[in-house]
Amino acid sequence: MSHGQFYIRYAVLEQVLQCPTIQRARRDPRRIEFFQGTLDSTSEITEARIFDTTLRDGEQSPRTSFSYDDKREIAAVLDDMGTHVIEAGFPVNSDAEFEAVRDIAESAQNSEICGLARVVDEDVEAALDSGVDLVHVFVSTSDVQLQDSMHATREEAKQAAVESVERVTEAGVECMFSPMDATRTDEDFLIEVVQAADAAGADWVNIPDTCGVATPRRFYDMVEKVVDAIDARVDVHTHDDFGLAAANALSGFEAGASQSQVSVNGIGERAGNAAYEEVVMALESLYDVETHIDTTRITELSRLVEDRSSIPVPANKPVVGENAFSHESGIHAAGVIENSDTFEPGVMTPEMVGAERELVLGKHTGQHSVRERLVDAGFDPTEEEVREVTRRVKDYGAEKKRVTMDVLEKFAREVGVTEEEVRV
Repeated sequence: MSHGQFYIRYAVLEQVLQCPTIQRARRDPRRIEFFQGTLDSTSEITEARIFDTTLRDGEQSPRTSFSYDDKREIAAVLDDMGTHVIEAGFPVNSDAEFEAVRDIAESAQNSEICGLARVVDEDVEAALDSGVDLVHVFVSTSDVQLQDSMHATREEAKQAAVESVERVTEAGVECMFSPMDATRTDEDFLIEVVQAADAAGADWVNIPDTCGVATPRRFYDMVEKVVDAIDARVDVHTHDDFGLAAANALSGFEAGASQSQVSVNGIGERAGNAAYEEVVMALESLYDVETHIDTTRITELSRLVEDRSSIPVPANKPVVGENAFSHESGIHAAGVIENSDTFEPGVMTPEMVGAERELVLGKHTGQHSVRERLVDAGFDPTEEEVREVTRRVKDYGAEKKRVTMDVLEKFAREVGVTEEEVRV
């Protein structure tokens, strides 16, 4: 080692030794500490409400349709969990949709119930008649949608928005206005139309990234300008076409938005929406914001929506995927056995989302994991026996075969591992 390398290493070591001890954030018993090295962003978000659109935008996923019973069941869980707003559907769409929205609105105990409406009289009246707490009116504002979808001018869109907001507020119902395709809208016109809706009495202005083209920094700038331009509270709705929906939703919060629209498992149009579970757990665990949502039911909720939507949850899906708290690699499994914080976020545990940690046996399994599973199964292996069983597990897994507990116990008995007496 050269003298230069020695001094560099010594300087780094000296800095490490001088680092302050881990600072513990004030948390209630179910929350856990931030680790030294985790970006402390707790001061960036002061309010974080969750608006769930699984039953509306989520149902617009291609080849997905929720029955009346499906909607009632999903809404009941969302309500029990304390979700702030549930967008129950599009009341004017059909008689069945109207009935589902109406019945959800009547039965909700904790959540505000929202109905969607275009800026046309029929839609607005249907939403009002359904008895929802919040009517969400929307109109396209980008030139491409105005010209080639709505076939309307900017002025016509703005006037329709104002009239719809006024109709809702005159009825004494809370109103949200959305300039659809906001992130592809001329910025001057965007500010003009949201200020018009604000002046008409809108309680909320939603900024939707309808086609998923926003990036976190650009979205932050847009949301910040809207927040500064109006008195209404700001909500964001982000799509996942480039895998940025959750990041953009969080960026919106950082810029001053009070609420984000999300869907369970991220389902929705095209690549879907910001995922309920990702945004909620990022707020709770990374930003240290108390959402007051019962996060211990997140996995249960995810499985319910997976079943009713027929959209499978990928194994590597954050928070709720089968692999989210699973470990196979020998180094990772050994660390997790000693202390789960070694190779998990630490600030989010499986218990916090109603999941369980799993040590998976396969090609990458190490001896620590095999020993742990054997002991759990009632065996008392020697070091040599652990090595032999591990070898067999690796070979079996290398053939792309699944190593179940039955297979592991078979290997243990073939090797001659001693079994403890049957426990009563």
